[in-house]
Amino acid sequence: MKSDLVLGIESSCDETAASVLKGPREILSNVVASQIPIHRRFGGVVPELASRQHLLSIDTVISQAMGQASCRFEDLGGVAVTYGPGLIGSLLVGIQVAKGICFAHKLPMAAVNHLEGHIRSLSLEHSSVPLPALFLVVSGGHTSLYLARREETGYERLARTRDDAAGEAYDKAAKFLGLGYPGGPIIDRLARHGDPRAFAFSVPRMSDGSLDFSFSGLKTALLRHVEAAGLKPLAFLESDGPEPGPGDCPKPMLDLLASFQEAIARTLMERTLRAARETRAAAIGLVGGVACNTRLRALMAEEAARHGIPVLMTRPQLTTDNAAMIAQAGFEHLVRGELADETLNAEPSAVL
Repeated sequence: MKSDLVLGIESSCDETAASVLKGPREILSNVVASQIPIHRRFGGVVPELASRQHLLSIDTVISQAMGQASCRFEDLGGVAVTYGPGLIGSLLVGIQVAKGICFAHKLPMAAVNHLEGHIRSLSLEHSSVPLPALFLVVSGGHTSLYLARREETGYERLARTRDDAAGEAYDKAAKFLGLGYPGGPIIDRLARHGDPRAFAFSVPRMSDGSLDFSFSGLKTALLRHVEAAGLKPLAFLESDGPEPGPGDCPKPMLDLLASFQEAIARTLMERTLRAARETRAAAIGLVGGVACNTRLRALMAEEAARHGIPVLMTRPQLTTDNAAMIAQAGFEHLVRGELADETLNAEPSAVL
């Protein structure tokens, strides 16, 4: 690398993001253009609209990131871009722009797995991660457990979700209740005003004893509780106004949201701690968009402390999709000489 400046580009789903990183940890800029207002009325991401908005936003986002970092393309040591997993149309926008920048300015390019980016986000705020380390990657599209035994051997997937991801369960619940999108932050905020013991939710367990996750049963249980309690959906899904507050929800709905969130948080915590004990992990890393959830963060830290296992997290801005984490992972690839070329293509179902 001719310099330690790396431009990261992230466009795997509905966030158009660019970041300039100096060395392995110094964030010079981290710009994210959200598409939430575009997808809110649908209660979820519409792939065609997402890719179209990436096309409209990506030049401006990269220009802002370079400007905030007071950096020119000629100053860069390389470009890192997400190649998967994600939405194919969205991924292709970022990849093609990265290829163009690298071709025009004769820069090396690193291809980064989106899930590796989430895991590497911890390195932006923690100088070292004790090994072996167990990582819970939990977001709208992913809920998985990965183990890193040694830095040079990569990541071993220990568990995955067999149906909905945790963040997807939040979004579907919020859509059904008419609360708006994205559902995770809304439910997190409203659940603080409810009783998490008011409604009974069973923590899903795998009949084969595996560490895998399943959230479809919790979603079904939520629907049954809604029907039994006679709750009616609110009208915030298609609203352009403020998100619902506790005063907009009947008390039984607040209790239901608190109980639903508690069940998800406990499922994630219990499965993660079991894996940590079985692998004798020296640390747990909590990453991904759902790692912003206040109940999950508190419960994981509290229960892990009882077992003497530290939990590493980042500030919320680095848990959701962003390009600083892609630049960090890309920096490591570039240092090791692991380069991508002009044949790089999107892999929407890429595995780590």
